[in-house]
Amino acid sequence: MKSPATVLLVDDDAIFRRVMAAELARSGWDVVAAADGEEGIRAAGKLESAIVLLDLHLPDLDGLEVLKAIREKSPGCEVVMLTGHGSIDTAIESIRLGAYDYVPKPCPLDELEVRLQRALERQTLRRRTTLLERGLTPPDPGDSFIGESVPFRRLLHLVGLAAPTSSTVLVTGETGTGKEMVAKLLHARSPRRARPFVVVECAALQESLLQSELFGHERGAFTGAERAKPGLFEVASGGTVFLDEIGEVSLATQVKLLRVLDTSTFRRVGGTTEIRVDVRVLAATNRDLAAMVRQGLFREDLFYRLSTVSLPLPSLRERGGDVDLLAQAFVARFAGRYGVERRLSPEALEALRLHPWPGNVRELLHVVEAAMVVCDGTVILPEHLPASLRNAPGPLAPAPGDAVPGPLATLEEVERAHIERTLRATDGHRGNTARILGISERNLYRKLREYGLLA
Repeated sequence: MKSPATVLLVDDDAIFRRVMAAELARSGWDVVAAADGEEGIRAAGKLESAIVLLDLHLPDLDGLEVLKAIREKSPGCEVVMLTGHGSIDTAIESIRLGAYDYVPKPCPLDELEVRLQRALERQTLRRRTTLLERGLTPPDPGDSFIGESVPFRRLLHLVGLAAPTSSTVLVTGETGTGKEMVAKLLHARSPRRARPFVVVECAALQESLLQSELFGHERGAFTGAERAKPGLFEVASGGTVFLDEIGEVSLATQVKLLRVLDTSTFRRVGGTTEIRVDVRVLAATNRDLAAMVRQGLFREDLFYRLSTVSLPLPSLRERGGDVDLLAQAFVARFAGRYGVERRLSPEALEALRLHPWPGNVRELLHVVEAAMVVCDGTVILPEHLPASLRNAPGPLAPAPGDAVPGPLATLEEVERAHIERTLRATDGHRGNTARILGISERNLYRKLREYGLLA
């Protein structure tokens, strides 16, 4: 099986270089050979992420000088030193200067393969960690939190109390209320803000893939596991892991999660070595975990461990005048993005106020974006809103003291109607429908099957 990495072999012994290159190529590696230090430095600069097999004694430069140059000019390379003529002290010095490992020369090919594979694993982990630190550590999203209602201000107060701690937090709420945004805010205002924030979509992966993603796996742990892979808990060490849709996790995986939470240790799939990590765990769900505990679908001990701090998010229906503030903020955001001038008419704002918003803030965001696209003037009118809003019958629940005009719909009826409406709005595109609803395509397929909506 061809390796995704290249071995750069830097050695002045032509026979050794030719034989070793042939053996490594037979094992599946891409091999580039260099006969001296200067050639090796130039080749490393072009390859950028090679595994360098470097002889300590070269005709033009000392091996340690070549090591320093490669570490400075090609930091993505991992270097394994060949110590045929060097002392153990020199080999140890090479480790201090940044080499990953050293091997005696000559070295049995199978042992060399192990060293190269380990260097590749470290290189992969470093690359993933760098990407996470640069791209997955979110900035403080506080400016995106818009609202003045009492439930919303109470939520922000609780976030301010929980963020500086290392406590596990369970974020609950309906679809579209902003659970991931709250998790990002918790991370951004914690002492871990400079470390990775790793999102795990628990419902989007099959059981075996989820465990491999979370905990990693060893080479040969299952069919197709041709090399060891670090898990996201390792990648996020020092930072935060956000387990989205935690209610979809199987009981078998729940046991492993509980162990990580209790001991900060775990084993890779197929592994025997205990790995210790320092991570903060945040979790979110739109399901009633307490009810799932009573039904035997969720472990009670894990539920209590996850909900050390519980943050229930208010629905948009509970946030009163926040609909106006959010809608106007979204109009301003999209106006800046599209380079247009738009504002909401009083009639359009009234239609937005009357809508029950089963999809909450996410649904409002997409409604405003759609209105911005179809509006050909500067004022968004009711006619630019979806038909479901123009013909809105009013809120699902009456205000306190109001008479109920008729039988209220059940939650299942409301959910089914909203799924049907969203499917129509997306012309039946399940991927876009799932994105708007804030659920995985797998969950959408399950709901379509339950409600008899599969075409």
